[in-house]
Amino acid sequence: MSSSDNSPFDPRPPLSVEPQQPAALTPDLLALDLFPPAFAPAPAPRDPVWSGWDVLQIAGVTLLVMIAFQFAIVFVARHYVFPRLSILEIAQKPTLALISEFLAYVVIALFMVMFVEGKYHVRFWEAIRWNWPRGQWKPWKLLGIGVTMLFALNILENFLPMPKTVPFDQFFQRPVDAYFTSIFAITLGPLMEELFFRGFLYPVLERRLGVVWGVLLTALPFGLMHAFQYGNAWSAVLVIFIVGIVLTIVRAVTKSVGASFLVHVGYNGMLMVLVGVATGGFRHMEKASFLMF
Repeated sequence: MSSSDNSPFDPRPPLSVEPQQPAALTPDLLALDLFPPAFAPAPAPRDPVWSGWDVLQIAGVTLLVMIAFQFAIVFVARHYVFPRLSILEIAQKPTLALISEFLAYVVIALFMVMFVEGKYHVRFWEAIRWNWPRGQWKPWKLLGIGVTMLFALNILENFLPMPKTVPFDQFFQRPVDAYFTSIFAITLGPLMEELFFRGFLYPVLERRLGVVWGVLLTALPFGLMHAFQYGNAWSAVLVIFIVGIVLTIVRAVTKSVGASFLVHVGYNGMLMVLVGVATGGFRHMEKASFLMF
């Protein structure tokens, strides 16, 4: 038997085999796709799913729809209801303006839902972060924030050159117009404003610029949007701008558009109650001070 056989009678020690160490997890190995596509972790969805261009598109559609309904209502009223009035006189009738705005808002709301769910295949109310408030953010507390904001801003208005009369006053010249306006001011009006500004616009700005700039740049167009209603008075726009800041802060803190909606409703609702009581059911509007919402 040769010595190379390494037999039991061979005086030489057996050949040793060095244990193999596992390969280190180098970046190259970590970069390998070790999981088949079916088991690969899905990327986190973007929050929000829409982009700034989508928000601009929604704003453009909103403007076009509102103009279209305004012309349509005036056209119908001119031919079938008020044939002797001029187009300008018909356009200034508050009830017709509210009807056209109501119909436009319904169409815009449907467009928002179909846009989000059709393009991004997510549920609208979840994507918009409606999140009806629970826990410490009780609905009555949020309504109370709106009421408190109203009284605080009324104090501020005493130090500002607020206008005595504004174009929006025409919506309270008759009790029937005032009641329709009040209902609109605590239902569809704040709902649509919150959906667009705090639902669509704010999260895009916050993702891009941060919370502070997101709050400010959401409140700014919110205030400017109401400028025409209050005769382009800078003091009125400032007050609405502050309202927008508070609403957007509530949205940022609570992560809920439903929460900012309740604050908005509390603000508008208390204003309508105070004006209604002060004017005897909107019959003596000369007793009402400057209207704001």
